[in-house]
Amino acid sequence: MTRFRRFIPSPAMAVALVALFMAMGGSAYALVITSGSIKNNTIRSVDVRNRALLGKDMRRDGVGGTAIKESTLATVPGAFIAHASARFAVVNAGGQRVRQRGTTSSARTSEGRYQVIFDADLRNCGYYATIGGPTAAAPPNNGQITVSSLASNVNGVDVQTTGANGNPANKPFHLIVFC
Repeated sequence: MTRFRRFIPSPAMAVALVALFMAMGGSAYALVITSGSIKNNTIRSVDVRNRALLGKDMRRDGVGGTAIKESTLATVPGAFIAHASARFAVVNAGGQRVRQRGTTSSARTSEGRYQVIFDADLRNCGYYATIGGPTAAAPPNNGQITVSSLASNVNGVDVQTTGANGNPANKPFHLIVFC
């Protein structure tokens, strides 16, 4: 009899095992909130945990997301470069456009001097240009570039490029217009 007695749990162990099985069993209640149980305009941004509205893909590896439809989002103010109406031109040293959006023509008018004509009035816009190759090859070395409005056409930009010595030189460039 004493041999079997050592395998019988004490009363404290019996209570602990019952509590453990109750906790692991189906006695827990889960609170589920669905979109049908939320009134419109009652959830504030402080009520939502960071990244809680992202899909499974975003939580796992940081890319993609399925819970928020990007097509419902508006354009970010100031994101004019990514906007479809941004105008730009990539021009080779000979004055021909290699890539462009919103231009009608480009030409080299003299050594190191170019004009790029766009499809809109640019008088209230800003211009930014940089010497840069039109391909994936190494960019051209030393030089300077300046831009200004084209005096003869409100749709045009005057671009001047110089070599390292300051003399006019034909250089490829990238030009973007901010309106």
